[in-house]
Amino acid sequence: MTDTMKAIVLAKFGGFDAFEMRDATVPVVGPRQVRVRVHATAINPLDYQIRRGDYADYVPLPAIIGHDVSGVVEEKGADVSEFDVGDEVYYTPKIFGGPGSYAEQHVADVDLVARKPHNINHLEAASLTLVGGTVWEALVTRAQLAVHETILIHGGAGGVGTVAIQLAKATGARVITTARRSNHELVRSLGSDEVIDHTADDYVSAVTELTHGQGVNVVFDTIGGDTLTRSALALADAGRLVSIVDIAQPQNLIEAWGKNAAYHFVFTRQNRGKLNALTNLIERGLIKPVIGAVLPLARVGEAHELLEGGSSRGLRGKVAIDVVGQTVELPTPR
Repeated sequence: MTDTMKAIVLAKFGGFDAFEMRDATVPVVGPRQVRVRVHATAINPLDYQIRRGDYADYVPLPAIIGHDVSGVVEEKGADVSEFDVGDEVYYTPKIFGGPGSYAEQHVADVDLVARKPHNINHLEAASLTLVGGTVWEALVTRAQLAVHETILIHGGAGGVGTVAIQLAKATGARVITTARRSNHELVRSLGSDEVIDHTADDYVSAVTELTHGQGVNVVFDTIGGDTLTRSALALADAGRLVSIVDIAQPQNLIEAWGKNAAYHFVFTRQNRGKLNALTNLIERGLIKPVIGAVLPLARVGEAHELLEGGSSRGLRGKVAIDVVGQTVELPTPR
């Protein structure tokens, strides 16, 4: 093994040109760590928020960022018994806890790492780690979504929304989604029972009509802002709202108080347990990633530009990064 690797380094906070390809030192493997040859990673909104400087206090520069890994174990620490060299794994690196996944190699605490599902490729697996763990935390752990309940998922065609629809459907819930008209066929194919075109219709009125005035048991907010504020109006009494978006401005949640609503704000904590639960659903064919674009590691800046301008350009699902130059075909939604 060489002690250096190619990595995309965030040299400054700013625009899409803030990244540089550099030679970086491969971290030493601790007793309870594994070194993984990264085959694929993916881009998340958290990535471009970090790049812009939104979390400057948490990310000393220069930095290797990135929050999804799918790859192969090449070295393991002395106290690692869970995995062997050659095992295929996937995981999210510890957020704000050291180097990320925009690199040829990554060293991770073994408790974060899970076996890659056998029925998907590395690009697909890397597209599921952060969003999958986030959706599991939001819908299962926090909202405790139950069979026969109704959920409203905002932004159903996005990287998080496409997984949320499938997990909610696997739970046995009735799924209502907001999406642009051009994405209705996609979200229905993933399991959405009803779709609201948020660009043409008021989703609160539409939910009232679809639920005969009852409202939904759960709202999953992937957008924030006004969407978060008005979502209380779509809730049933004692409903739950889970948001994965930080609140930049004060919110008036008086309607939520009137509904006896429970609000949950999720900045996900990753662990093997969530990923193993996700793997079970993936291997049963109940969850399949939607990948809208694949770019090589050297073009991470373009990948950020694509995701950040995403929905307005018709992007669906995730932007994945091919680190090893695999020849792949884009998966098609089932």
